[in-house]
Amino acid sequence: MFGLGPRHWREIIEVLRLIIPVYDKVNRAISFGKDMEFRLRGIQGRVQAGNLLLDAGSGYGAMSRLALNESGGTAKIIMYDPILEMLANAKNLFRPLSSEVSLSSGVFEYMPFRNDIFDVILCGYSLRDAIRLGPAISEISRVLKLGGRFVIIDLGKPDNPILEAFVSFYLKYILSLVAYLVAGRAGLKFGKLYSTYLKWPRNSELKSLLKEHFSKVEFNTTLLGGAIIVGAYK
Repeated sequence: MFGLGPRHWREIIEVLRLIIPVYDKVNRAISFGKDMEFRLRGIQGRVQAGNLLLDAGSGYGAMSRLALNESGGTAKIIMYDPILEMLANAKNLFRPLSSEVSLSSGVFEYMPFRNDIFDVILCGYSLRDAIRLGPAISEISRVLKLGGRFVIIDLGKPDNPILEAFVSFYLKYILSLVAYLVAGRAGLKFGKLYSTYLKWPRNSELKSLLKEHFSKVEFNTTLLGGAIIVGAYK
């Protein structure tokens, strides 16, 4: 029901590949400088020393860096992303920490990992790019240990229609302008990412999907419901 579908997913991946050099800068601007704060709020208390983590849709590894710090540098992390260029850049950024961080490429729906292996799985602004959201969440649950934590930081789609219209207007019209001011012509490509929001469930629908696989879901919203910070426990 939810998810980009194969054809649209390929289009979004190509856009993401093109905006790699400006992605973090623009993401910070369009979130009113709150993106790292939201990531940290999701990670705090859910990442512990010695944990094995999967950063799913890792990009450059913003979530991984925060998780390593939260664990006192003792967590072992696999950065997992479908875009090889993202992982190549991340490898250079994490070179001094190569013993704690490893790389793997693939999609949410087919993870090359055995059952019940990870203590924590992180999705920072990446889950809405799933090809099929239901199977993606199911696969994440499969590879997460019993008692493990699934952290989601992403756009939110408010259930209130007035708030949803406001958030939608911002993402459709204002986002591209902000991205252009921050990154020039490359920023205009961020407008394509609005289409991922259209295929994203409302906040209550996402919470219901998560409850199908997790025993406890802590679902927090901010920015009028336009941003979500979620911790789901298996």
